[in-house]
Amino acid sequence: MSKMEVKTSLLDNMIGLGDMVLLEPLTEESFIENLRKRFDHNEIYTYIGSVVISINPYRSLPIYTPDKVEEYRNRNFYELSPHIYALADEAYRSLRDQDKDQCILITGESGAGKTEASKLVMSYVAAVCGKGAEVNQIKEQLLQSNPVLEAFGNAKTVRNDNSSRFGKYMDVEFDFKGDPLGGVISNYLLEKSRVVKQPRGERNFHIFYQLLSGASEDMLKKLKLERDFSKYNYLSLDSATVTGVDDAASFRTVRNAMQIVGFMDDETQSVLELVGAVLKLGNIEFKPEPRVNDIDESRVKDKNELKEICELLGIEQSVLERAFSFRTVEAKQEKVSTTLNVAQAYYARDALAKNLYSRLFTWLVNRINESIKAQTKKRKKVMGVLDIYGFEIFEENSFEQFIINYCNEKLQQIFIELTLREEQEEYIREGIEWTHIEYFNNSVICDLIENNTNGIMAMLDEECLRPGTVTDSTFLEKLNQICADHQHFESRMSKSSKFLNDHSLPHNCFRIQHYAGKVLYHVEGFMDKNNDLLYRDLSQAMWKANHSLIKSLFPDGNPAKINLKRPPTAGSQFKTSVATLMKNLQTKNPNYIRCIKPNDQKASHIFTDSLVCHQVRYLGLMENVRVRRAGYAFRQPYEACLERYKMLCKQTWPHWRGKARDGVEVLLKDLQIPAEEYSYGRSKIFIRNPRTLFSLEEQRKRRLHGLATLIQKIFRGWKTRTRFLLMKSSQVTVAAWYRRYAQQKKYKKTKSSAVIVQSFIRGWKARKILRELKYQKRCEEAVTTIGAYWHGTQARRELKRLKEEARCKHAVDVIWAYWLGLKVRREYRKFFRAHAGKRIYEFTIQRIMQKYFLELKNKTPSMSPSDKTWPARPYLFLDSTHKELRRIFHLWTCKKYRGQFTDQKKAIYEEKLEASEIFKDKKALYPSSVAQPFQGDYLEINKNPRYQKLNSLVEEKIIFADVVNKINRANGKGAQRIFLLTKNKFMLADQKSGHQIKSTVPLAELTSVSMSAQSDGFFALRVKEGTTAAAKGDFLLNSERIIEIITKLYRAGLNLTKEKIQIEITDEFLVQFKQDKVCVKFIQTSPKNGTTASCKRKNNRLLEVTVPSP
Repeated sequence: MSKMEVKTSLLDNMIGLGDMVLLEPLTEESFIENLRKRFDHNEIYTYIGSVVISINPYRSLPIYTPDKVEEYRNRNFYELSPHIYALADEAYRSLRDQDKDQCILITGESGAGKTEASKLVMSYVAAVCGKGAEVNQIKEQLLQSNPVLEAFGNAKTVRNDNSSRFGKYMDVEFDFKGDPLGGVISNYLLEKSRVVKQPRGERNFHIFYQLLSGASEDMLKKLKLERDFSKYNYLSLDSATVTGVDDAASFRTVRNAMQIVGFMDDETQSVLELVGAVLKLGNIEFKPEPRVNDIDESRVKDKNELKEICELLGIEQSVLERAFSFRTVEAKQEKVSTTLNVAQAYYARDALAKNLYSRLFTWLVNRINESIKAQTKKRKKVMGVLDIYGFEIFEENSFEQFIINYCNEKLQQIFIELTLREEQEEYIREGIEWTHIEYFNNSVICDLIENNTNGIMAMLDEECLRPGTVTDSTFLEKLNQICADHQHFESRMSKSSKFLNDHSLPHNCFRIQHYAGKVLYHVEGFMDKNNDLLYRDLSQAMWKANHSLIKSLFPDGNPAKINLKRPPTAGSQFKTSVATLMKNLQTKNPNYIRCIKPNDQKASHIFTDSLVCHQVRYLGLMENVRVRRAGYAFRQPYEACLERYKMLCKQTWPHWRGKARDGVEVLLKDLQIPAEEYSYGRSKIFIRNPRTLFSLEEQRKRRLHGLATLIQKIFRGWKTRTRFLLMKSSQVTVAAWYRRYAQQKKYKKTKSSAVIVQSFIRGWKARKILRELKYQKRCEEAVTTIGAYWHGTQARRELKRLKEEARCKHAVDVIWAYWLGLKVRREYRKFFRAHAGKRIYEFTIQRIMQKYFLELKNKTPSMSPSDKTWPARPYLFLDSTHKELRRIFHLWTCKKYRGQFTDQKKAIYEEKLEASEIFKDKKALYPSSVAQPFQGDYLEINKNPRYQKLNSLVEEKIIFADVVNKINRANGKGAQRIFLLTKNKFMLADQKSGHQIKSTVPLAELTSVSMSAQSDGFFALRVKEGTTAAAKGDFLLNSERIIEIITKLYRAGLNLTKEKIQIEITDEFLVQFKQDKVCVKFIQTSPKNGTTASCKRKNNRLLEVTVPSP
């Protein structure tokens, strides 16, 4: 049997009790102790019937692997140990096989693990449902919607590092096969007040920190943001970073998830722009500005922040600034505009930030719904997953806790109703008599809160709509008047005298006795939070934005659709949403997951009894157990019951051949269990008391010990017999193998002896034949040897005779040759002695020179004039020749190189040479200009149609044309001008129009040029005094091509006047501006202050140019 086929039970190998229904005795202490025992052994899941209790372990456990998914797949709910996968599988199979819509309700306080539980349910359903490319895409989109909503809707709180600050209900839609088709997400009550203010030790929503940590520098620059958290007033700094959380990696995950879900790049960019705008809204500060009527009017302090926000949102700055300073009240046909003081302006700013973020979150949910909605209109099966806030009791409870606890009251109400209904339906289905169960009905509390006439929410809405002075105190007074006699309402100022001296109940508070306990609410802020008021001026300003997303978020700002009717309050909207949710849940089969937080330290292995006890009380778990046990504590199908307990009866062991129900009846009758302790259903046996079940388990345990002993006895006998037969068989086999081995050994020994005898006889015969053959061969070799010696002797005698004759003949020839040589040497000796030394010297020198020139030919350097290499001289006497040849070769290569130049290239090199003479070792910018060719006309005046009119105004040929900055004396800032140079003059034209000439100066009237020795592009052109051009004064210009401009000016002036223009290179010089002289001073600064030179006006007589040091 394979691993997956092994059948186990909820009751096997159990640590504590897996199902609280079986707890005996049932007390709060035993309940907590059972949870503790299981928690200490990493058993974090426990059942109450079909309800799953989940305790947050605050660490990773190896119980969510793919193997675990397969283990719980298609298994009975009680077949394996408690697990969230069992509930998810039960819900999925009921939906797929029985066509029942399901809902999974996950409740618990912040930090109890609700969000993780919903993820586990979704991941399990995704793992067990169908496969395929389209199905996998839908599953991926459903799963990836979680990171997006968590980033925008979750935040770090004191109790939880990833706390959901909104309620979420997701309907996942399936086809008839159980494959997902899509889904719909509903969100409830985003805690938007967190945007503008967070309690100490908590953070704002994750997306703000993820954006600043994970966005690239380019993206932050586009969003006009900085990475430093401390720059933003809306971000809490005492807990900006969370241990174990990588915000940068989370941002990449969110961007990827948005892409998978189906967000376009421009939509993602728009969303991030709105997030950046919300961050920057918190940096807007206001100052009072007194008016004539002694009423302070608010004004924005730093308009730069306001300008950047308007650029992000595409709003005119004046429109948004006015909306922060004025409020327009409209009634019928009249409009009244009032000024806002500083406090009202801050309220308007925070209200805009909260509404902007809240509407963005709602838009995100709707956008995700568009992507994940089912494309078919056929009937669909639905599984809903509800992840919503748990009951909250803080030291200070406000409006948010009030409506959250109201929602939990409604969920508790539907939980009790559906649980009782499920019990009743099962009893009816199985044919068991139904008995009424007494339980606490919290409808009286729900009515106290939601009654349309006298309910707390109705009175709160009535106070918000009432004209006149309305405050939180007037609201509390009204509650004291109407709700004073309600048994679940307490207030110190009510008519009831028993609370007058209750010092635990402050004057500005009221207390409600919820099903989970008493909660003290502070009324401060109830009115403002319920109103959730955004001034119409701000919504209209948002609607005027050019930003498409902003416009869609504020349709109420459209002047054409002005609705003078007051918008619904936050409380009434939430009440309507909860009513819709309850109606939806009642149409589905419920499955419950109750999440519990074991400690407040968010640490593993710590179980705080008091904290767990508090949660057990307000989750109503003890009451849930009592409701479950009010009828029958345990139920089980007949087949499973018979399979588990059949060994307790001889008639059913080991096999029962009849029906399973008949076998169970025989079994229970044989065990003599009282008839009132159980009842027979149509398919299940119902056991009333847990003690009966424990008695069956105890008898089964004893019987299993007996069966184990019997199995051991039979196994030992079988093992011993098997061993004996094996040993007997082994002995026979060993004996047979030994006999065979002995015979083989004897045969091999006999065979070896015969072979040795045969080999000795064959050897003796072979040696005898060999001796005979050797003797015969020796006789034949003796005859041959004697004959050979005789022939050798005859041959040597003949050779000796021939040698003697040859020697005599050679001696005559040698003597004659020596005589002729002696005769010749005697005749030549006289001539040789007179000229031999000179000829030898000339011959030697000739050979050396020949060798030198051949080597020089092979080692000649390249033809480049810049190549200075030359072969080394081989001999000292060739030194002058060697140098002269080197000089001639260099001149020759230079001539060859010059021969390749065109006239245009020659002119360029002449200008470069002129620039070298002017600037080399004088101007720091010169080395970087050497490699850049001088182009002259950088604007292509003759070709560019933009400058066609300007080209027609200039009659002469243009030597140089480029855009320069003309420095203004008033502020030191530059204005762009077109600089034109011809042979006779230079001109400055307007760069914007492209055709208007501002100034024209003949080169003859140019006296000198001044510039600094540093790496800047500033230069001054001085004009002769008394000339027409001198009326406007000298020109202070800035250009990146200063080297080329000055060089061409210098050459043009020299060609025109035959006089050199004076060029002054100094870090401080005077410039004539009309009637005044201004000093221009150059100062080097650190590169941290910028990479380009900048000019600033220090006073009327000084312009300071800061140049970054190299």
